[in-house]
Amino acid sequence: MANQGLFSAAKSMKSVKLKFRIPYFTEWGQSLLVCGSEPMLGSWNVKKGLLLSPVHQDDQLIWTATIAVPCQFSCGYRYYVVDDAKNVLRWEMGNERRLSIPHLLPEGHTLELHDLWQTGADALLFRSAFKDVIFCKNSTFNIDRPEAILHDELVQQESILVRFKICCPNVQEGTSVYVIGSSTKLGNWKVQDGLKLHYTGEYIWEAYCVIPRGDFPIRYKYCKYGKNGCFSLEVGSTRELSVNSSKSQSQYIFLSDGMLREMPWRGCGVAVPMFSVRSEDDIGVGEFLDLKLLVDWAVESGFHLVQLLPINDTSVHRMWWDSYPYSSLSVFALHPLYLRLQALSKNLPEDVKSEIRNAKERLDGKDVDYEATMATKFSIAKKVFMQEKDLILNSSSFHNFFSENEDWLKPYAAFCFLRDFFETSDHSQWGCFSNYSKDKLEKLVSKDALHYDTICFHYYIQFHLHLQLSEAAEYARAKGVVLKGDLPIGVDRNSVDTWVYPTLFRMNTSTGAPPDYFAKNGQNWGFPTYNWEEMSKDNYGWWRARLTQMGKYFTAYRIDHILGFFRIWELPDHAMTGLIGKFRPSIPLSQEELEREGIWDFDRLTRPYVRKEFLQENFGDSWILIAANFFKEYLDRYEFKEECNTEKKIAAKVHSCAEKSLLPESEDKIRCDLFDLLKNIVLIRDPEHDKSFYPRFNLEDTSSFRDLDDHSKNVLKRLYYDYYFHRQDKLWQQNALKTLPALLNSSDMLACGEDLGLIPACVHPVMQELGLIGLRIQRMPSEPDLEFGIPSQYSYMTVCAPSCHDCSTLRAWWEEDEERRHRFFKSVIGSDDLPPSQCVPDLAHLIIRQHIESPSMWAIFPLQDLLALKEEYMTRPATEETINDPTNPKHYWRYRVHVTMESLIKDKELKTTIKDLIQGSGRSYPHIGEAERQLSRETAALALGKQ
Repeated sequence: MANQGLFSAAKSMKSVKLKFRIPYFTEWGQSLLVCGSEPMLGSWNVKKGLLLSPVHQDDQLIWTATIAVPCQFSCGYRYYVVDDAKNVLRWEMGNERRLSIPHLLPEGHTLELHDLWQTGADALLFRSAFKDVIFCKNSTFNIDRPEAILHDELVQQESILVRFKICCPNVQEGTSVYVIGSSTKLGNWKVQDGLKLHYTGEYIWEAYCVIPRGDFPIRYKYCKYGKNGCFSLEVGSTRELSVNSSKSQSQYIFLSDGMLREMPWRGCGVAVPMFSVRSEDDIGVGEFLDLKLLVDWAVESGFHLVQLLPINDTSVHRMWWDSYPYSSLSVFALHPLYLRLQALSKNLPEDVKSEIRNAKERLDGKDVDYEATMATKFSIAKKVFMQEKDLILNSSSFHNFFSENEDWLKPYAAFCFLRDFFETSDHSQWGCFSNYSKDKLEKLVSKDALHYDTICFHYYIQFHLHLQLSEAAEYARAKGVVLKGDLPIGVDRNSVDTWVYPTLFRMNTSTGAPPDYFAKNGQNWGFPTYNWEEMSKDNYGWWRARLTQMGKYFTAYRIDHILGFFRIWELPDHAMTGLIGKFRPSIPLSQEELEREGIWDFDRLTRPYVRKEFLQENFGDSWILIAANFFKEYLDRYEFKEECNTEKKIAAKVHSCAEKSLLPESEDKIRCDLFDLLKNIVLIRDPEHDKSFYPRFNLEDTSSFRDLDDHSKNVLKRLYYDYYFHRQDKLWQQNALKTLPALLNSSDMLACGEDLGLIPACVHPVMQELGLIGLRIQRMPSEPDLEFGIPSQYSYMTVCAPSCHDCSTLRAWWEEDEERRHRFFKSVIGSDDLPPSQCVPDLAHLIIRQHIESPSMWAIFPLQDLLALKEEYMTRPATEETINDPTNPKHYWRYRVHVTMESLIKDKELKTTIKDLIQGSGRSYPHIGEAERQLSRETAALALGKQ
C-alpha cells in the first residue's frame, strides 16, 4: 500500500487515470482481461472485466488498458486469459493483487502499473509449508513503510516517481534487499549506494525513488546485502524500465517485479507410514506422539519434511483388512490405531499401567499385528474413559473441540455404534437406519439414549487423537519441519461419507486404474466413483471440508492419484479386477460413428468371444465339465450363463464348485481362466446409454480382436488410439480446472500430485498452471523412451524419489532382476563392471546423491532407502521392507521399521552421512541448534584427527 503522505504537495482531484500494463504471450483467439473487486473492474465478474489491448514491443507482447478512477481508489484485482466471449481460459495464481492509489495524485495524471503474470510456482512460497514453517523465522522483520516523497520535487526535477516492489521470502536475519542499477539514484550498480527497500509484510519489499527523466531507460537488478558484506545479486537478465520521452508532465510508475530471481529453494524429506514408526513408548504400532522423535531425527539429519500415508480411520471390517490406509471409514476422523494410551491421563491406575507395560512387550513384534493392537488399545482406553469421562467431557477444551467438529463427529460416532450393533459397516443392512437423516442422527446421539456412553467414547477417542496429533504438528512447525499428509482419492463404499452424503457417490460403480507399472491387468480399488455434477452444486463443499480438516495438522499434502481429478477409471460394481473399465468422464464411440466406419456387429464385439478351442486350450480334458457348469452353446460359440456372467458371479460359483470338489484344478486358476474369457471382448457397451461404446484397454491383445477382418481391425485400432490418447484431452483439462482449484483454494497447504501411470497429455500443463508439484520415481520415468529416469534432468516443480510405498524399496528392487541391474549399472552409473548382487551402502549412497543433487524442489526418501546407507540396518531381508503390493487387493499393510527412533537419533554416523549429502548438494537444511552444532564440531574434529 502506498504511503498516504507521498504526494502531500498535490491538490485533491476528482479522478486520476490508472493504466494496467503486463507482458504476456497469448495464443490465437485469446485476450487478457483485468477483473477486480470494484464495479469498474467487474466486481469479480470476469464477463464485466476490463479487456486489455496488445502491442508488440521489442520481443514482448504488452497488454495495456487505461481507466479513469476516483481519488482514494483501492481494489483487489487479478489478470485472466479469456476467449472472444470472455470465458476464462486461465487465471493468475497466488494472492490477489492489492492497489491503493494515493488520494492526492494530481488530476489528469496517470499511474502506470507495470505487472508480471503470477505463476503457480510463484504462489507456492505463500503456502503454509513455506510461510509458517520453512521461512517463518525469516519473516520476523519489522514492517516498515517507504519514506514520503514530495510532489514538488518531482515537478521541479522533471523526474519520474518509481515504486520498486519485489517478493523475496528467503531473507535471513541481518540481511537487506536493495535495488541497484544504471541511474545515480540506484547507485550506479554499487550496492552500498543503491536503493534500500523496506519490508512491508507478506515477503514484499518496496521503495520509492525519484529518478530524473534523463536517466531513462534504466537498467537494474535486485540483490540481497548482509551486515557481513555478503552480497547476492539476482540471476537472469538485467531488468529494464523505459518511459515515453515525449511526455512533459511528471509520471508515476508502480513496478511489481514478481519474485527476486535467485537459485530456487530446494529441500529434502523423509517418508514413512505412521504405523511403521517404532519407538520405546509405542504399543505395537507407531503413534502420533512418535512424530516428535521422527521430527528430531529429521532435523538432525538435515531434512525439512516428514511425509506420512493417510491417517484417517479405516475400521470398516474390524479386522486386518482395515490396515489398508486408503480405504477411509471417515475422511475426517483420525485412526484410533495411533493413540498413545499413556497420554490419556496423568492419573492412570496402577492396574492400567501394568496392562500397558504388558501390551508393549506382547505387541513389540517384527510387524504390526493390526487386530491385536486395535483390540488392546480399545480395551485399555475404555477403562480410562470410564474413569475420566466426566472430567474430560465437561472440560472447556473438549467443548471447543466438539463445537468445531460436530458436523462430522456426530455422524462418525453414530456410524461406529451402528456398525458394531449390526456387526457390519454395510449401511444398506441397517434397516430403518440405512437412510441417513439428521432427525435419526440426533436420536442416535441423544444424551437420553441407553448407548450414550458408547457414543461419547468415540468422541473421547477422537478428542485425544486430535490433541496428540496437534501437539506433534505444532512441534514440527516449531522445529522448521513440514508435516506432509496424504489425501486418498477414494472412500470405502461402506463409510460414514457414503451413508451421510449418498448423492455425492455413484454407488453402482467402482474406481481403479488401467494397466500400468504397478499392475499389468489394472487395479480395482473398490471405491465408488464421485458424482462430480452433484458435488459442484455447493462448490465442492465436501472436498473443501476435507482439506480444511487436514490443514489443522499438516502444512503440505500429497494428492493420491491426481489423474482422478482429470478422469477416473470406472468399473462396474460387479467387477473384481481392473481391466474392463472406461474413463469417466470421456467421449464414447457412438453407434452412428461406428456404423459410418463399417462396424455393425455390436453383439460380436461386446460379448465375451468364447470358442470351443479356447475352452480346450485353457482347461484341457476338463473343458466339457467347465462348459457344462459355466457356459451355454450359442451358434459356433459359447456364452456365459446368466448366473455367472460377471466376475463376482463367476467367483461365487467357482467357490461353490470347489466346496463340492467339482473343480479339476485349483480354485484360483479356474477363476482366473474364466475371468480371462469373460474379458475377451473388443468394445464395452455403456450400461446407461445403449448406443455408446468404449474400446477395451489393450484390445489388440485379445483373440476376439485377432479374429476380426482387416478392415474392422484397422478401424478399431485407429479409434482406440484416438479414444485413449487424443479424444479426451480438452474434456479432461476442463474437468481438472473445475475441481482442482476448489481443493487448492480451500487451504493454504502445499499441494503435491501423484502423477504416475498412464499420463494424458493435458495433465502436466494443468499441474504446472495450478502450481501442483509432480512426482518422479526413477524406475517409472515419464519419458516413454527411457527405462530409468535421469534425476539431473527432472524439472523444478517435482518431488523426486528412488522408490515409494507402492513399489519395492531400493534394496529389494536391486535384487529383483539381475539383467535390469546390469542395464542400470551401465546406463545410470556409467560402469561396465559387474554390479554387486545387493544394494550395498556405497551404491545406495550414489543413487541417493543423484536424487539430492537433482533440480527437483523436493527429494523425499522412504526411510528404508535411507537405512540402506548403513550396513548395520541391512540385516532384514529386503523383501520384508516393502509397504504395499498393488497387485494384491488384500495386502496386509504392516511393515515396521526394525530400529527405534531413539536409536536412530543416537546414531551420529548415519545422521552425518545424510547431512553431508544434503549440505554438499546446494539444498537447504534446517537451522541447527546447540546440540547439533556440538555434533558438527565433534564430526569435524574426528575428521581432522583422521587426516
